[in-house]
Amino acid sequence: MVQPCPVVHFEMPYRDAARAARFYAEAFGWQMQQLGPEMGDYLLATTATVDSAAPGAVRGSINGGLFPFKPDWPMQHPSVVIGVDDVRAAMARVTAAGGAVMGEPMAIPGVGDYVSFTDSEGNRHSLLQPAMSAGDCPAQG
Repeated sequence: MVQPCPVVHFEMPYRDAARAARFYAEAFGWQMQQLGPEMGDYLLATTATVDSAAPGAVRGSINGGLFPFKPDWPMQHPSVVIGVDDVRAAMARVTAAGGAVMGEPMAIPGVGDYVSFTDSEGNRHSLLQPAMSAGDCPAQG
């Protein structure tokens, strides 16, 4: 049996980066950081700055980001990113479980290997094999 793979990130599209950054900062206090074109104009969203065992620390929180909405791209909806130790093994498990992988993994500099997939219900999500593996989800074929 495969051990649980954690949700490590969330994503959603934006149509106006400045407007989206202002909204999430004002409504929820998130720290927003606009990346440049070399990183796809991605907008990082830091939702929690701590995740430790210290008393009062926010546990189980994840951070995320927003990507530019592109009318010609498929399935641009909010989604989660699931951390895996071996992206290719996870792709095989997704397919075997009735999902569909959307293309080949792309290397994100300093982050890891990333690929999107649809689940059995048609929801788009993604897999991320971090550049530095935490060992949370063992590679299984």
